[in-house]
Amino acid sequence: MASTGTAWERIAARGGVTPRRARTYGLVFFGAGLLIYLLFARVAVAGYTSTFVLHPGGATQAIPVPDLVLPTAPALYAMTLICAFLGGWQLARGFRRVNLVLGFIAGLFVLAFLTWASQGRSFNLTGMFSSALLRAVPIALAGLSGVICERCAVINIGIEGMMLGGAFSATLMGSLALNVWKWPSWASMSFGLLAALITGALFGLLLAVLAVRFKVNQIIAGTAINILSVGVTSFISSRILSHFQQLNNTGTLQPVSVPLLSRIPIIGPVLFEQNLLVYLLFILLIVVHVVLFHTRWGLRTRAVGEHPRAADTLGVDVFKIRYVNVTIGGMVAALGGAFLILGSVGRFDELMTAGKGFIGLAAMIFGKWMPFGAFGAALIFGFADALQVKLALLQVPIPSQFLLMAPYLVTIIVLAGVVGEAVPPAADGQPYEKE
Repeated sequence: MASTGTAWERIAARGGVTPRRARTYGLVFFGAGLLIYLLFARVAVAGYTSTFVLHPGGATQAIPVPDLVLPTAPALYAMTLICAFLGGWQLARGFRRVNLVLGFIAGLFVLAFLTWASQGRSFNLTGMFSSALLRAVPIALAGLSGVICERCAVINIGIEGMMLGGAFSATLMGSLALNVWKWPSWASMSFGLLAALITGALFGLLLAVLAVRFKVNQIIAGTAINILSVGVTSFISSRILSHFQQLNNTGTLQPVSVPLLSRIPIIGPVLFEQNLLVYLLFILLIVVHVVLFHTRWGLRTRAVGEHPRAADTLGVDVFKIRYVNVTIGGMVAALGGAFLILGSVGRFDELMTAGKGFIGLAAMIFGKWMPFGAFGAALIFGFADALQVKLALLQVPIPSQFLLMAPYLVTIIVLAGVVGEAVPPAADGQPYEKE
């Protein structure tokens, strides 16, 4: 027994996890292979092929590439064997980067599902990747807002309400400028975006005052902001926007192609043929990362989040750091709401955020309070959201209710899988009393 325990300790140390989690990973890899066999490979129709279209079609500058055609049943059996092999290797030797292998297994399972779903038909994979990115943008901005706030130890449960307020402000003010004042389209959209940012800043400032000045429980303060935003936007929408349609029509931003980069096969149409708000997200990710980890302000922010008493002793203004960060976090959350209008549908509907603020918080936790980590997690949720739409078009024999549940099921699975390892800033959620 001792030798077995020692072997498992070596395997766990190799992957940087506990022995119990190392065994669990191995069993999960095996389980994924078993599910691929039982759900997909065993019921695949012999002789069918699955075609994955790698060119988005339409007005694109990308260099065309041939479609990927897989023999359905043999491909599914091969994926089953790969999962079984990786599970056996994890149980016998262990992987140094076991989380990366877990991500690979998850991707392989999704590929197996798509291979089964598209047997005898074609599936536009590049188009789905582009759709997944668009659906991930508001979630990524919500997660980025959470990172900015929680790095200075303020929990922002109110992201959902801030997004909803930003979406409503962008719609009302953008439509007013476009349809009543007759501004040009670019000016009206810019005005709507500015209105959304101001709304987000006010909501963020309100949360900062409640949490920092009056030391209200941060969960309750954020929940109050959500309730306030839902009530105000729903009331005005039903009384004004539903009767005056010209105040609920902003138009949407058109995609802008990046020269040369947009010609890259697969990647080009996905990343470099998007609207300006998508590119703004990329810029924000870089800026927030650099500010947090390579500037004095970022160092002070992280110090306030980990040990505000020590930071205060060294002369850091804890209250100022939290006020500024939470206000900026509110603006970033409202930008996510504005994207739903200006970058997607062009009109406001009640409760249109549909929980994306809370999913953004899950992305923040999954990304371990890192800007690019939150973005990577948001891509997973965006992919799940886009997948349920594409599968409905393929008429996959799965009830539509289960397809609609997909993004939220992924949220639960991700949190259940990583919440034990994710460690928030030490002072997260704790009010600070200056002595």
